[in-house]
Amino acid sequence: MTPRATYRFQFHKDFTFADAKALVPYLDALGISHVYASPITRARRGSKHGYDVADPTSINPELGGEDAFRSLVAALRVRDMGIIIDIVPNHMGVAGGENGWWNDVLTRGEASPFARYFDIDWREKLVLPILGDPLAETIASGALKVEQVDGRYVLEAYGEHRLPLRDEDQAAAATADIAALADRQHYRLASWRVANDELNWRRFFTINDLAGLRVEDPVVFDATHALYFRLYGEGLIDGVRVDHVDGLTDPAAYCRQLRTRLDAIARPADAPPGPAYIIIEKILADGEPLATDWRVDGTSGYDFMEQVAALLHASSGAEPLATLWADISGRSAAFSPEELRARQELLAWQFDGQRRGCVEAFVALARSTPECDGLTRGMLDRAIERMLWVFPVYRTYGTGDAAPAADAAIRETVRERVAEFVPPGEDAVVDRILAWLAGEGPGDAGLAAEAVRKFQQLSAPIAAKAVEDTAFYRYGRLLSRNDVGFDAGRMSLDIGDFHAAMIDRTRNWPAAMLATATHDHKRGEDVRARLAVLSEIPDLWRTHVERWLDLALPFADGVAPDDSYMLLQTLFGAWPEGLSAADGGGLSDYAERIVAWQEKALREAKLRSSWESPDSDYETRCHDLARALLDPTRSQAFLEDLTALVAKLAPAAEANSLAQVALRYTVPGVPDLYQGTEAIDLSLVDPDNRRPVNYARLQANLDGEPLAKMALIQRLLTLRRDHPALFATSGYDPIAVTGARADQVIAFRRVGDRAVLRCVVPLRTAECHLDGIGVRDWWGDTALASGERLADLVGDRSVSIELLPATG
Repeated sequence: MTPRATYRFQFHKDFTFADAKALVPYLDALGISHVYASPITRARRGSKHGYDVADPTSINPELGGEDAFRSLVAALRVRDMGIIIDIVPNHMGVAGGENGWWNDVLTRGEASPFARYFDIDWREKLVLPILGDPLAETIASGALKVEQVDGRYVLEAYGEHRLPLRDEDQAAAATADIAALADRQHYRLASWRVANDELNWRRFFTINDLAGLRVEDPVVFDATHALYFRLYGEGLIDGVRVDHVDGLTDPAAYCRQLRTRLDAIARPADAPPGPAYIIIEKILADGEPLATDWRVDGTSGYDFMEQVAALLHASSGAEPLATLWADISGRSAAFSPEELRARQELLAWQFDGQRRGCVEAFVALARSTPECDGLTRGMLDRAIERMLWVFPVYRTYGTGDAAPAADAAIRETVRERVAEFVPPGEDAVVDRILAWLAGEGPGDAGLAAEAVRKFQQLSAPIAAKAVEDTAFYRYGRLLSRNDVGFDAGRMSLDIGDFHAAMIDRTRNWPAAMLATATHDHKRGEDVRARLAVLSEIPDLWRTHVERWLDLALPFADGVAPDDSYMLLQTLFGAWPEGLSAADGGGLSDYAERIVAWQEKALREAKLRSSWESPDSDYETRCHDLARALLDPTRSQAFLEDLTALVAKLAPAAEANSLAQVALRYTVPGVPDLYQGTEAIDLSLVDPDNRRPVNYARLQANLDGEPLAKMALIQRLLTLRRDHPALFATSGYDPIAVTGARADQVIAFRRVGDRAVLRCVVPLRTAECHLDGIGVRDWWGDTALASGERLADLVGDRSVSIELLPATG
């Protein structure tokens, strides 16, 4: 069944099914229809997120196990509510010796029945890059030992890694030479530093603890999905959210198979009727459509998050803010050079081994046909590398013998973009690879499928790691435009384009998820809402920034200007509600949150520090700057000026916040509420956005006088509950606006059989709140095409949402 509205819970050992069960009455009172759960299968012990699945066949005992899960579902069903769960078909957690399938592969090698489960190149031993030093040094230091665990001998490294030994080595393991014993195993122990170059199995992005699954194999699909099918068949879950669908060999085929299997399952008579709700985590580039033949209900909402966030920004701020960024940082005013450089660096470093594996697959394909006699390994290497430098989307969806029609536009864009980078005379090599991606090239069919698979499973992680996890931390024109699924090169979205996107959503994806906050966002929805105001007032912002940089100068010794400026944006954007410039304790707590963000930002940027080689001296200088600026005994002038600006722009920031809420709960789709964001969400990137939620305070707010954001959410959820058909099946009709402020309001209606929902949402209203002329006068002659004046509709309110009688 399609949820009416979802609430996302991040489950872990400190927030269990029992904790969620206790909150069911609160969710019901808020108006939620379904819990949207992070992965519930057994993950690595202590996992804070659940995506490092160690056993997909059982429910995580740290969350309470299956009995507690059933109890949670029973509490939901009593209130006509349900649950959808996050599933992880792309990878498994293999660290810590907790994955039985992986351990069997380590024990038996290619002879293990589970060897086919993982995407391993068995032409050599499985490489395990878990050592801090080369193997010989590790042995010499005594960090590798033979230990007995549960009656079997294992290799123990550094006291944390326990690796099974072959059955043949058990008898003599206790007295064996360690180096010889290690050499006899089906795996090769190596330093963690060799992973980028020598890893011979597919990992998730650059994480050596997560091994890719071959879910395209029917045996693997059945084994990894049996629990989900059982839970759906017993009426315990109502659907699934598929994590990282683009990591799979053939996402389209996977989604169709998932739908077919779920639709074939009979459910108990007392369970909500099907079909199952299926959404996918998919990052869509600007203008990239989601294929309508995958048989899913849509994405998990990053596309909507980007659209509504861009709508809040003023296009007029793009150039002055870019100039400010370039003036301060000395870096590019445009985003595209940062993206290109990040793609080049990561391809040559973190993904070099995977890139070479992709090249070898195309070399084998080329050598399978006389038509490609002139193609050398070097030519293919250069072409593949340069194509990945400029690839405009996560991936294409060819299978080696065919490709969807939508891929054609992507291939043409690649052809156009790559032209300036290809060596003279080698453009034909690009054309040949593009033909293979289209399923039209010559050569062995099996080799073509393998080559295309490897290219597509490389282009996706390159997009994620180079763009979102590298370039977004290097480019600071305005940080509210740097988030998962966002186009950092675009400042704003035109109202007409937003209307067009919603009309398309009505036509093709009426049940897709609508999100504005997630467990992966880099900045909370209200941080982005506050920062968006700066796009309207770039000159005022420049004045404050230049003053702050002067005030920070005594503390900024050795800190790069770009890092200083990103810090200032973050301090302003995430400034906690009610925090005063004199609150030493509160400022100290805020400083520690900022320091944690800094560490991640600096290491992800990979310019002056990194996870692989942290520069503790530079990081300390940055942390010292943050702590100094947030110390009321050292930075009183800065703190007073910062808090004054936060207060001055608060009305405009709140208007943006409420605009996001209004649109999320009224446009076509299923609105999702990330845990705790019914209150103001001023979180930063994880783990900050996964901090414990104070539900007692939220319950008290709901029972008493809810703040504006929560009150609007509850009101709109009540409307959705009282008029489900209106929100689930009606269209989306833009309402024309006339007058001086026509480009600062979005209006539309949704027409049902019995009622009409009319929504009028002001946009980009900072000037209104700053010039002191009053809201009604500011709107002037601005009116809906039907004649209603904005001054009358909105008045002192931020949005106008009315349920009107149907006229037909």
